[in-house]
Amino acid sequence: MSEKRPGMFVPALIGGVIAGILSGIPIVNCLCCLWIIGGGILAAYFLAKESPIVLTAGDGAIVGIFTGIIAAFVEIIIDIPFRAVNEKIIQGMMDRFSQYYEEIPSGWESWMEGGNFEGSVIWSFLGLVVSIVIFSALGALGGIIGISLFGKKKAVQKAEGVVDVSEDTSDRQS
Repeated sequence: MSEKRPGMFVPALIGGVIAGILSGIPIVNCLCCLWIIGGGILAAYFLAKESPIVLTAGDGAIVGIFTGIIAAFVEIIIDIPFRAVNEKIIQGMMDRFSQYYEEIPSGWESWMEGGNFEGSVIWSFLGLVVSIVIFSALGALGGIIGISLFGKKKAVQKAEGVVDVSEDTSDRQS
């Protein structure tokens, strides 16, 4: 009897959306790597919960990679409304930086004054590709950790010739 592997999309979607939202919110995104690993662990938990078979570390890595890819897309979408906040934070850091150092490298002043914080489509796409690669690796790590924590343990093999008869307690007479 061959038991079917559980679907990985729904656990990856849940873990990826949660990790992507937390990675896209300013200040909270300081723990971005932790959120992605946590999303992979969460996806592995849901995968193991629904699985009738023993899962391997490879299963955890695969669901973690899917989680990372989904988290990268969600993070980009969540980041869009917060760009103005991020620009103000960066501008404040650059203003403080310029107060403490008399010589700023050439080009930085015009970059700060020109408001070149907005990225072009090419930079956004490049950021998405880099996020997908990094988030996939971190998600795979989280998936492996999650399977090691929540995965079903291998069943003890029965000795040959031994018949396992389950006891039916409803037929007993008291």
